[in-house]
Amino acid sequence: MTSETETGGVTGTQDKDYNLIWYVEACLSNALRLETYIQDAERAKDTEVADLFRKAQADSRKGAELGKELLRARLSGS
Repeated sequence: MTSETETGGVTGTQDKDYNLIWYVEACLSNALRLETYIQDAERAKDTEVADLFRKAQADSRKGAELGKELLRARLSGS
């Protein structure tokens, strides 16, 4: 079975819901990773890079929150 034919039979979760779950996890994981990068930039006293990573981290957090809201609504049947 290829990923093109998986519709929840193997995972027990429909693709659209699985994709939302994956997206939220990816955003949260990225926010955590960026925290390390921010600290690295701060240790190097590179505020320009640290600021870039802070902005990217904020975007990742926002994406995670939007994804969680949509997932919550979808899974509750709203």
